[in-house]
Amino acid sequence: MSLQSLALIENWPVPTAAAAVVRADGTVPGTRGPVGRRFPLASVTKPLAAYAVLVAYEEGAIELDEPAGPPGSTVRHLLAHTSGLAFDEPRVTSAPGERRLYSNAGFEALGDHVAKAPDIPFGEYARQAVLEPLGMTATSLNGSPAKDGVSTVADLARFAAEVQAPRLLDPRTVAEAMTVQYAGTKGVLPGYGHQNPNDWGLGFEIRDAKSPHWTGRSSSPRTFGHFGQSGTFLWIDPDAGAACVALTDRAFGPWAIEAWPVFTDAVLAELRGW
Repeated sequence: MSLQSLALIENWPVPTAAAAVVRADGTVPGTRGPVGRRFPLASVTKPLAAYAVLVAYEEGAIELDEPAGPPGSTVRHLLAHTSGLAFDEPRVTSAPGERRLYSNAGFEALGDHVAKAPDIPFGEYARQAVLEPLGMTATSLNGSPAKDGVSTVADLARFAAEVQAPRLLDPRTVAEAMTVQYAGTKGVLPGYGHQNPNDWGLGFEIRDAKSPHWTGRSSSPRTFGHFGQSGTFLWIDPDAGAACVALTDRAFGPWAIEAWPVFTDAVLAELRGW
């Protein structure tokens, strides 16, 4: 039996879309579309990059609270978008921990920092630390660790299974990654405006009570993940015991704001009915 709700992607106003749902036990109750096609991830690159950073932490190459990025900032600040760096340039706009300033520049600083320890490019480190062990052979994180990843639904389903039942990381590390860092910090969620608070974990956005939001009305507050400006998303809902990946080749915009929550609610409703 396959999830019928995934067929909704065929109504999306996009040239191509693919999707999959992955349960916490690693089983895949449904896929739709060309799951082996490679799509630009845009900011869905960030959770993959963050996972590699957390492997570096567990290997002892870095510490989460060691200095990284602008003065006063740490690896943790960079992962949680509270380093004070601007959105897309290495310019400091606020003190670390003061505001949730979503920052590609912060993740690029993070990649540079991690690359110094093993003395290899961050994309290669991520391949060795995360992609290769998970069998994500169609995925690359070359270029910016904030936005230049390329992957497939099939590969991201492997990643979603890993996050739900970690093998590469201690489950306590993953639990921290999905726990709010610098609670009460407000800021802008790109595409959705000011959120107070704008909760974030370590590389993963946390839904909590944000409204509007790209997940569903029925998504639990503990849902975490990321969406990308290339029309991509990955969410993991611990209360539902499932994750969902969707990749498209149309840039994020009003179509996604309208379609994604309806799709997510349909997926969650069908999972509850099984």
